[in-house]
Amino acid sequence: MASVMDSQCPSRLVLDRIADKWTALVIQLLSRKTMRYAELHREIGGISQKMLTQTLRSLERDGLVARKVYPVVPPRVEYSLSRLGRTLIEPLRGLCRWSEKHLGELQANRARAKAKATVQI
Repeated sequence: MASVMDSQCPSRLVLDRIADKWTALVIQLLSRKTMRYAELHREIGGISQKMLTQTLRSLERDGLVARKVYPVVPPRVEYSLSRLGRTLIEPLRGLCRWSEKHLGELQANRARAKAKATVQI
């Protein structure tokens, strides 16, 4: 089996998908409930329709999100986490908790680095 450090390792594709900022937000929202496209778009500030569509398609292709189309006019489509997608909830929540716990420290480090860079110019 190839190491994740190997540029040809297939697990890199999985890590790229899961580590994507939009993926994490979609998983977090769908962990709460099944949602329609417009609802997801409203809840995720700053995401374009194109990016949301691409993210949902990738998640569906990877089997992390289930898409259900209802045969009504106009068409009604709902998105929910698949069984596999639900296995990401806890790891992503752990990452969110870590981010919240260390946010102040990270911001202080960034401010120090910015101040240092400004002084050097």
